[in-house]
Amino acid sequence: MSHRFENIKELKKDFISVDFFFNECKERFKFEKITKHEINSETIISEKDIHRPGLALAGYVDLFTFNRVQVFGNTEILYLKQLSETERQKTLERFFSFKVPCIIITNNNEVPEELILLAEKNEITVFRTPYPTTRLAYFISDFLDDQFSTQIVIHGSFVDVYGVGLMFTGKSGIGKSEIALDLIERGHRLVTDDVVIVTKKGEGVLMGSGTSINEHFMEIRGLGIIDVSTIFGIRSIRYQKRVEVIVELEDWNKDKAYDRTGLDSTTISLLDVDAELIKLPIFPGKNITVIAEVIALNYLCKHYGYNAAEAFKKKINDKINEKSLRNKKFTWNENYERSTEYFEHDFE
Repeated sequence: MSHRFENIKELKKDFISVDFFFNECKERFKFEKITKHEINSETIISEKDIHRPGLALAGYVDLFTFNRVQVFGNTEILYLKQLSETERQKTLERFFSFKVPCIIITNNNEVPEELILLAEKNEITVFRTPYPTTRLAYFISDFLDDQFSTQIVIHGSFVDVYGVGLMFTGKSGIGKSEIALDLIERGHRLVTDDVVIVTKKGEGVLMGSGTSINEHFMEIRGLGIIDVSTIFGIRSIRYQKRVEVIVELEDWNKDKAYDRTGLDSTTISLLDVDAELIKLPIFPGKNITVIAEVIALNYLCKHYGYNAAEAFKKKINDKINEKSLRNKKFTWNENYERSTEYFEHDFE
């Protein structure tokens, strides 16, 4: 059974600036800016894909996706070097007649002087990196895919419990932050409280994080704002985590039927990715913290191939089949047969 959150706010970037792109990537991918002019703050990247302009340099520009980040690898640089000065100038003038966002030279290749001069003239920034082309293309594509991915904002608390990302949701005041705080005190790690930003990474992976403002601050009713990293230390926080289980907290309703076996798994769709959903009824005195830890451990068991509900079901079915095969009457109810047939004088 699959559910969906209602009234979720979606966020998506239409573009990022080349300046932002450079500042975020210069340390990660060892970018060196080789053009002298300042990066124009109005120059933007609006596509998550990159482009290698081999055909455009050769003269075929009908399908030239010039609004993408242009990557010059060994092939493009070697092709330019093999041209005469006149042909190279003509080729690059045709290329720079399109307003490309920026150019990345891979493998620390030597850049033709004509390319730098025309880039300066057209205020197009050129970067150079020691990374090989294929590797850089993978990293840049992943970075841009992350920047342009649709994000959703969910009201909840997100905690790493035994390495499993548990996101607690429910109405305001039901106790999400208090449960998260109790888990932190027991040694688990807070990702974010109150506002969870969920981003789809690749195919089928949901990543959750906080905002730059709330980060690891929490609001506890009656106490106020606390800083988890200051009180509990660096061990108590992390900045991102995969969203794996949604725990929806709700007030106990005696007239409502709740799952008693775990055989019927329920999922919820976030950004077209299904995550496990557990609806947890709460009432005063119920130890939700321990239950949350068990939810995480049970998820790990199922992840590694063991489903307790299925194992219990199989055990019951095997017992029923065994009784039907023997086809005889019993003097007592075998439903209450001891798991240990003989105590062997061990009375501890």
